[in-house]
Amino acid sequence: MATLLHDAVMNPAEVVKQRMQMYNSPHRSALSCIRTVWRTEGWGAFYRSYSTQLTMNIPFQSIHFITYEFLQEQVNPHRVYNPQSHIISGGLAGALAAAATTPLDVCKTLLNTQENMALNLANISGRLSGMANAFRTVYRLNGLPGYFKGMRARVIHQMPSTAISWSVYEFFKYFLTKRKLENRTPY
Repeated sequence: MATLLHDAVMNPAEVVKQRMQMYNSPHRSALSCIRTVWRTEGWGAFYRSYSTQLTMNIPFQSIHFITYEFLQEQVNPHRVYNPQSHIISGGLAGALAAAATTPLDVCKTLLNTQENMALNLANISGRLSGMANAFRTVYRLNGLPGYFKGMRARVIHQMPSTAISWSVYEFFKYFLTKRKLENRTPY
């Protein structure tokens, strides 16, 4: 449920970010990008990749959590507070999840940006919509390697992010649990 709500809010933000990052982007600010996209493509443009976003984030989170838990069992079997194990497990879990879901991210980016050069090369006039069409277009343009463009950058971005997230989560879990135990009155 958290992923559904998160993506409903973040998908429009991702569309704006990616449109502004495009080479020769005509947008000078986030607000002008929002206005232009709204005016020229309508409200649906902000959610064109929503199903792809969900299709990516649900497996990402599943792989991420399962891998983290598995690695913790290997490097920290007693589940004590151990910042090094949390950082290593979190970083590796994020790296694996990012690598595994890169093909979905490539398709989501194509749907969000509607990149003209790619659409022209694929002989697509108008707008590209739907995950299946995005998958076909990526394959038509670049074959199997096209699904993994940017994978290294994605992994490098996710590793520190997930390592930090897990270490902060585990710290606060430790801190709050320790405090709760210390404040408990004996019976």
